[in-house]
Amino acid sequence: MSLHKDLPPLLALRAFEAVARHLSFIKAAQELSVTQSALSHQVQKLEQHLGKPLFIRRTRAIDLTAEGQRYYDEIRPALDAIATATRAQRQMPSATVLRVGLLASFATLWLAPRLAGFLNRYPHIQVELLPSIQLANVAAAEVDLAIRYGKGDWPHVQATRLMAEVISPVCSPTFKANSLGNGPLLMATSHRPFEWTDWSQHYQVSLEQHPRVMLHDYNIVVEAAVAGQGIAMGRHHLIQRRLQDGSLVQAFDWPPYHSDIGYWLITPQGPAHQAVECFSQWLREICADA
Repeated sequence: MSLHKDLPPLLALRAFEAVARHLSFIKAAQELSVTQSALSHQVQKLEQHLGKPLFIRRTRAIDLTAEGQRYYDEIRPALDAIATATRAQRQMPSATVLRVGLLASFATLWLAPRLAGFLNRYPHIQVELLPSIQLANVAAAEVDLAIRYGKGDWPHVQATRLMAEVISPVCSPTFKANSLGNGPLLMATSHRPFEWTDWSQHYQVSLEQHPRVMLHDYNIVVEAAVAGQGIAMGRHHLIQRRLQDGSLVQAFDWPPYHSDIGYWLITPQGPAHQAVECFSQWLREICADA
Protein backbone atom coordinates (compact mmCIF):
# COMPACT_ATOMS: atom_id res chain seq x y z
CA MET A 1 0.00 0.00 0.00
CA SER A 2 1.42 3.40 -0.99
CA LEU A 3 2.17 5.89 1.75
CA HIS A 4 2.23 8.84 -0.62
CA LYS A 5 -1.39 9.74 0.12
CA ASP A 6 -0.42 10.32 3.77
CA LEU A 7 2.38 12.70 2.94
CA PRO A 8 1.60 16.39 3.50
CA PRO A 9 2.51 19.02 0.90
CA LEU A 10 6.31 19.14 1.11
CA LEU A 11 6.50 22.94 0.78
CA ALA A 12 4.10 23.23 3.69
CA LEU A 13 6.15 20.77 5.71
CA ARG A 14 9.32 22.74 5.07
CA ALA A 15 7.60 25.96 6.10
CA PHE A 16 6.29 24.38 9.31
CA GLU A 17 9.72 23.03 10.25
CA ALA A 18 11.40 26.42 9.82
CA VAL A 19 8.72 28.30 11.82
CA ALA A 20 8.73 25.66 14.56
CA ARG A 21 12.51 25.77 14.82
CA HIS A 22 12.67 29.58 15.01
CA LEU A 23 9.27 30.11 16.69
CA SER A 24 9.14 33.13 14.39
CA PHE A 25 7.46 33.71 11.04
CA ILE A 26 9.84 36.59 10.36
CA LYS A 27 13.06 34.55 10.82
CA ALA A 28 11.65 31.53 9.01
CA ALA A 29 10.61 33.68 6.04
CA GLN A 30 14.09 35.22 5.88
CA GLU A 31 15.72 31.77 5.97
CA LEU A 32 13.52 30.42 3.16
CA SER A 33 13.61 33.66 1.16
CA VAL A 34 9.81 33.95 0.97
CA THR A 35 7.34 36.52 2.23
CA GLN A 36 5.70 36.10 5.63
CA SER A 37 2.34 35.93 3.88
CA ALA A 38 3.46 33.03 1.66
CA LEU A 39 4.95 31.24 4.67
CA SER A 40 1.78 31.69 6.72
CA HIS A 41 -0.26 30.33 3.81
CA GLN A 42 1.88 27.15 3.67
CA VAL A 43 1.58 26.57 7.43
CA GLN A 44 -2.21 27.00 7.21
CA LYS A 45 -2.29 24.49 4.36
CA LEU A 46 -0.51 21.96 6.59
CA GLU A 47 -2.88 22.63 9.46
CA GLN A 48 -5.81 22.05 7.12
CA HIS A 49 -4.21 18.80 5.90
CA LEU A 50 -3.82 17.58 9.48
CA GLY A 51 -7.15 18.98 10.65
CA LYS A 52 -5.74 20.73 13.72
CA PRO A 53 -3.80 23.90 14.68
CA LEU A 54 -0.07 23.54 15.12
CA PHE A 55 0.73 26.99 16.54
CA ILE A 56 -0.67 29.26 19.23
CA ARG A 57 -0.58 32.69 17.63
CA ARG A 58 -0.17 35.67 19.96
CA THR A 59 0.26 39.35 19.16
CA ARG A 60 4.05 39.41 19.33
CA ALA A 61 4.96 35.74 19.66
CA ILE A 62 3.97 32.24 18.63
CA ASP A 63 4.31 28.86 20.28
CA LEU A 64 3.67 25.28 19.30
CA THR A 65 0.51 23.55 20.43
CA ALA A 66 0.99 20.21 22.17
CA GLU A 67 0.08 18.45 18.90
CA GLY A 68 2.40 20.78 16.98
CA GLN A 69 5.32 20.01 19.33
CA ARG A 70 4.74 16.28 19.01
CA TYR A 71 4.51 16.50 15.23
CA TYR A 72 7.69 18.59 15.05
CA ASP A 73 9.60 16.11 17.24
CA GLU A 74 8.48 13.23 15.05
CA ILE A 75 9.21 14.74 11.63
CA ARG A 76 12.51 16.46 12.47
CA PRO A 77 14.66 13.25 12.36
CA ALA A 78 13.14 12.32 9.00
CA LEU A 79 13.89 15.76 7.56
CA ASP A 80 17.43 15.61 8.95
CA ALA A 81 17.91 12.20 7.28
CA ILE A 82 16.67 13.57 3.95
CA ALA A 83 19.03 16.55 4.25
CA THR A 84 21.98 14.29 5.08
CA ALA A 85 21.27 11.96 2.15
CA THR A 86 20.89 14.91 -0.22
CA ARG A 87 24.14 16.50 0.97
CA ALA A 88 26.00 13.21 0.47
CA GLN A 89 24.68 12.87 -3.08
CA ARG A 90 25.64 16.44 -3.96
CA GLN A 91 29.16 15.93 -2.61
CA MET A 92 29.65 12.56 -4.31
CA PRO A 93 31.70 12.95 -7.49
CA SER A 94 29.85 12.07 -10.64
CA ALA A 95 31.02 9.02 -12.55
CA THR A 96 34.05 9.69 -14.74
CA VAL A 97 35.15 7.47 -17.62
CA LEU A 98 38.93 7.10 -17.91
CA ARG A 99 40.16 5.70 -21.23
CA VAL A 100 43.48 3.84 -20.98
CA GLY A 101 45.35 2.76 -24.10
CA LEU A 102 47.70 -0.20 -23.69
CA LEU A 103 48.86 -3.47 -25.17
CA ALA A 104 46.49 -6.38 -24.70
CA SER A 105 49.31 -8.42 -23.15
CA PHE A 106 49.96 -5.88 -20.41
CA ALA A 107 46.23 -5.54 -19.77
CA THR A 108 45.70 -9.31 -19.54
CA LEU A 109 48.86 -10.49 -17.82
CA TRP A 110 49.59 -7.61 -15.44
CA LEU A 111 47.08 -4.78 -15.06
CA ALA A 112 43.68 -6.52 -15.02
CA PRO A 113 44.46 -8.72 -11.98
CA ARG A 114 45.39 -5.58 -10.02
CA LEU A 115 42.67 -3.22 -11.23
CA ALA A 116 40.24 -3.94 -8.38
CA GLY A 117 42.57 -2.04 -6.05
CA PHE A 118 42.05 1.15 -8.06
CA LEU A 119 38.28 0.67 -8.35
CA ASN A 120 37.97 0.16 -4.60
CA ARG A 121 39.85 3.40 -3.96
CA TYR A 122 38.08 5.45 -6.64
CA PRO A 123 34.63 3.90 -7.22
CA HIS A 124 33.44 6.99 -9.12
CA ILE A 125 36.06 6.49 -11.87
CA GLN A 126 35.08 3.98 -14.54
CA VAL A 127 38.21 2.60 -16.20
CA GLU A 128 37.88 1.64 -19.86
CA LEU A 129 40.85 -0.40 -21.07
CA LEU A 130 41.41 -0.03 -24.81
CA PRO A 131 43.91 -2.73 -25.82
CA SER A 132 45.52 -2.33 -29.21
CA ILE A 133 48.79 -3.21 -30.87
CA GLN A 134 48.70 0.31 -32.30
CA LEU A 135 50.08 3.06 -30.10
CA ALA A 136 47.07 5.14 -29.09
CA ASN A 137 47.51 8.83 -29.80
CA VAL A 138 47.51 10.46 -26.37
CA ALA A 139 48.42 13.86 -27.75
CA ALA A 140 45.31 13.83 -29.96
CA ALA A 141 43.09 12.70 -27.05
CA GLU A 142 42.24 9.30 -28.52
CA VAL A 143 42.74 8.10 -24.94
CA ASP A 144 43.21 9.93 -21.64
CA LEU A 145 46.49 8.18 -20.92
CA ALA A 146 48.45 5.19 -22.16
CA ILE A 147 50.85 2.56 -20.90
CA ARG A 148 53.56 1.78 -23.42
CA TYR A 149 56.40 -0.69 -23.62
CA GLY A 150 59.73 0.51 -24.89
CA LYS A 151 62.48 3.01 -24.12
CA GLY A 152 60.47 6.19 -23.58
CA ASP A 153 61.34 7.95 -26.83
CA TRP A 154 57.85 9.12 -27.88
CA PRO A 155 57.40 12.72 -29.07
CA HIS A 156 54.77 15.28 -27.99
CA VAL A 157 53.80 13.52 -24.74
CA GLN A 158 54.95 13.25 -21.14
CA ALA A 159 56.58 9.86 -20.52
CA THR A 160 57.17 8.62 -16.96
CA ARG A 161 58.92 5.30 -16.48
CA LEU A 162 56.88 2.97 -14.29
CA MET A 163 59.15 -0.05 -14.08
CA ALA A 164 62.00 -1.62 -15.99
CA GLU A 165 61.56 -5.06 -17.50
CA VAL A 166 63.80 -8.06 -16.98
CA ILE A 167 64.07 -10.12 -20.15
CA SER A 168 65.41 -13.53 -21.12
CA PRO A 169 64.61 -16.09 -23.82
CA VAL A 170 62.15 -18.72 -22.55
CA CYS A 171 60.52 -21.84 -23.90
CA SER A 172 58.66 -24.91 -22.73
CA PRO A 173 60.67 -27.60 -20.89
CA THR A 174 59.95 -30.08 -23.71
CA PHE A 175 61.11 -27.66 -26.40
CA LYS A 176 64.33 -27.00 -24.47
CA ALA A 177 65.03 -30.70 -24.23
CA ASN A 178 64.32 -31.57 -27.87
CA SER A 179 64.37 -28.60 -30.26
CA LEU A 180 66.41 -25.74 -28.84
CA GLY A 181 69.34 -25.67 -31.28
CA ASN A 182 67.79 -23.96 -34.28
CA GLY A 183 64.32 -23.39 -32.84
CA PRO A 184 62.30 -20.45 -34.16
CA LEU A 185 62.19 -17.14 -32.34
CA LEU A 186 58.62 -16.11 -31.55
CA MET A 187 58.10 -12.37 -31.96
CA ALA A 188 55.15 -10.00 -31.63
CA THR A 189 54.40 -7.87 -34.68
CA SER A 190 53.36 -5.07 -32.30
CA HIS A 191 57.01 -4.29 -31.61
CA ARG A 192 60.27 -3.93 -33.41
CA PRO A 193 62.54 -6.79 -32.29
CA PHE A 194 64.54 -4.46 -30.02
CA GLU A 195 64.31 -6.91 -27.11
CA TRP A 196 66.15 -9.59 -29.08
CA THR A 197 68.60 -7.02 -30.44
CA ASP A 198 69.43 -5.67 -26.97
CA TRP A 199 69.72 -9.12 -25.43
CA SER A 200 71.94 -10.56 -28.19
CA GLN A 201 74.20 -7.49 -28.16
CA HIS A 202 74.51 -7.64 -24.37
CA TYR A 203 75.60 -11.28 -24.41
CA GLN A 204 77.33 -11.04 -27.82
CA VAL A 205 75.25 -13.87 -29.21
CA SER A 206 74.32 -14.36 -32.86
CA LEU A 207 70.75 -15.43 -33.55
CA GLU A 208 71.07 -15.67 -37.32
CA GLN A 209 70.57 -19.45 -37.35
CA HIS A 210 67.14 -19.13 -35.74
CA PRO A 211 64.16 -18.52 -38.05
CA ARG A 212 61.57 -15.97 -36.95
CA VAL A 213 57.86 -16.47 -36.44
CA MET A 214 55.87 -13.24 -36.31
CA LEU A 215 52.70 -13.34 -34.21
CA HIS A 216 50.04 -10.68 -33.76
CA ASP A 217 50.34 -10.00 -30.03
CA TYR A 218 52.58 -10.90 -27.09
CA ASN A 219 49.75 -12.90 -25.50
CA ILE A 220 49.95 -15.22 -28.51
CA VAL A 221 53.73 -15.31 -28.27
CA VAL A 222 53.51 -16.55 -24.68
CA GLU A 223 50.88 -19.18 -25.48
CA ALA A 224 52.88 -20.40 -28.47
CA ALA A 225 55.99 -20.76 -26.30
CA VAL A 226 54.04 -22.68 -23.65
CA ALA A 227 52.75 -24.97 -26.43
CA GLY A 228 56.33 -25.77 -27.47
CA GLN A 229 56.33 -23.80 -30.73
CA GLY A 230 59.57 -21.90 -30.24
CA ILE A 231 61.56 -19.47 -28.12
CA ALA A 232 59.96 -16.27 -26.81
CA MET A 233 61.62 -13.28 -25.25
CA GLY A 234 60.25 -13.49 -21.75
CA ARG A 235 59.09 -10.27 -20.13
CA HIS A 236 59.38 -11.36 -16.52
CA HIS A 237 56.75 -8.98 -15.13
CA LEU A 238 54.22 -10.55 -17.50
CA ILE A 239 55.21 -14.22 -17.39
CA GLN A 240 55.96 -14.59 -13.68
CA ARG A 241 53.16 -17.12 -13.19
CA ARG A 242 54.39 -19.20 -16.12
CA LEU A 243 57.91 -19.26 -14.71
CA GLN A 244 56.64 -20.20 -11.28
CA ASP A 245 54.46 -23.09 -12.49
CA GLY A 246 57.24 -24.38 -14.77
CA SER A 247 55.35 -24.10 -18.06
CA LEU A 248 58.15 -21.77 -19.23
CA VAL A 249 61.85 -22.12 -18.42
CA GLN A 250 65.03 -20.26 -19.32
CA ALA A 251 66.02 -21.29 -22.82
CA PHE A 252 69.74 -20.55 -22.38
CA ASP A 253 72.22 -20.53 -19.52
CA TRP A 254 72.78 -16.77 -19.44
CA PRO A 255 71.13 -14.94 -16.53
CA PRO A 256 68.11 -12.69 -17.14
CA TYR A 257 69.03 -9.28 -18.56
CA HIS A 258 68.01 -6.13 -16.65
CA SER A 259 67.43 -3.94 -19.66
CA ASP A 260 66.55 -0.28 -20.13
CA ILE A 261 63.32 -1.41 -21.78
CA GLY A 262 60.29 -0.94 -19.59
CA TYR A 263 56.73 0.21 -19.10
CA TRP A 264 55.97 3.90 -19.37
CA LEU A 265 53.05 6.05 -18.33
CA ILE A 266 52.15 8.35 -21.21
CA THR A 267 50.05 11.45 -20.56
CA PRO A 268 49.38 14.59 -22.60
CA GLN A 269 51.67 17.54 -22.18
CA GLY A 270 50.31 20.13 -19.77
CA PRO A 271 47.88 19.80 -16.83
CA ALA A 272 45.94 16.55 -16.50
CA HIS A 273 42.38 16.19 -15.23
CA GLN A 274 41.73 14.63 -11.83
CA ALA A 275 40.93 11.10 -13.01
CA VAL A 276 44.24 10.93 -14.87
CA GLU A 277 46.08 12.15 -11.77
CA CYS A 278 44.35 9.54 -9.57
CA PHE A 279 45.12 6.66 -11.93
CA SER A 280 48.70 7.82 -12.50
CA GLN A 281 49.41 8.02 -8.76
CA TRP A 282 47.89 4.59 -8.13
CA LEU A 283 49.81 3.07 -11.04
CA ARG A 284 53.12 4.48 -9.80
CA GLU A 285 52.43 3.03 -6.34
CA ILE A 286 51.74 -0.52 -7.49
CA CYS A 287 54.62 -0.49 -10.00
CA ALA A 288 56.98 0.56 -7.21
CA ASP A 289 55.96 -2.58 -5.31
CA ALA A 290 56.19 -4.88 -8.33
